[in-house]
Amino acid sequence: MRVFLTGGCGFIGSHTAVALLEAGHDPVLFDNFCNSQRDVADRISDITGRTITSVEGDIRETDFVRSVLIEKQIDAVIHFAGLKAVAESVSAPLNYYLNNVGGTLALLEAMQASDVRKIVFSSSATVYGEPQSLPIDESHPTRAVNPYGQTKLICENILTDVALDPRWRVSLLRYFNPVGAHSSGLIGEDPMGIPNNLMPLVMRVAIGKMEALQLYGTDYATSDGTAVRDYIHVVDLAEGHVAALEAMDKGPNFAVYNLGTGRGTSVLELISAFKESTGAEVPYNAVGRRPGDVQELYAATQKAERELGWKAKRNLADMCSDSFRFAQRNSRLGD
Repeated sequence: MRVFLTGGCGFIGSHTAVALLEAGHDPVLFDNFCNSQRDVADRISDITGRTITSVEGDIRETDFVRSVLIEKQIDAVIHFAGLKAVAESVSAPLNYYLNNVGGTLALLEAMQASDVRKIVFSSSATVYGEPQSLPIDESHPTRAVNPYGQTKLICENILTDVALDPRWRVSLLRYFNPVGAHSSGLIGEDPMGIPNNLMPLVMRVAIGKMEALQLYGTDYATSDGTAVRDYIHVVDLAEGHVAALEAMDKGPNFAVYNLGTGRGTSVLELISAFKESTGAEVPYNAVGRRPGDVQELYAATQKAERELGWKAKRNLADMCSDSFRFAQRNSRLGD
């Protein structure tokens, strides 16, 4: 398939492009580079030995997106593009609604106009809000507790309605916490500005770009007082997208899947695993909780295993060592 990846030069998009190429598909990257690097397509080519198409643009430009979908003869879309930081969404909610919801609506309009009706949507476990039970399965009630999560939930609702038309094929993938990097060290997570998620901050401290990690919340009702998350290696996550894409024509035209490991890890446990895997010190300062954060979140993954034949294979040590390799190979990290 020719697959259009919005946000294709970003963290998850770039790894999914590699996974698609390795599975015999033909990805077309589409990105406005507001939170990604322009040389990512070249790095993907270095990894795979394949030339990859990259187009610069904004998904909110419906007519331009439609023209690209037609020109590149696109068969399916994987929609990553969007703002994704919980704390930033609390301080600037309007930006999140304009970009995430407005961008998705514009993309869907372009897809409909060009008769491209297969979409895998990059959603998030934040749509669940505070868990009523753990592990969280796909039938758990959705109740987002921050603007970022609300934008993902609104987009899910839009896509649920779109899929009432049987001509559409829609798959919603609810990510837990992607970390890690490609084993080559060529692509990984390098957000613009100050990161809002944990691993890029850990890496910047480990390579001396920051003095200490700010530990948000040490008084949660968890084993060590820090928040617990389900960390998943980004390569496993990328392979989950390929599995979801390839399953689209085999089952119902609408599906929802959790993508995680099914295991919870606290912030302090992650810091400890990072030191053990890499030998790098990660000093930290305990500060108060961040608004919008939940205490504990980890996935039930049986549905994806059963219906997609997909299961996360890489462990926490892999996530830490691959992240550190990327940080060491990329001197511009954090600049």
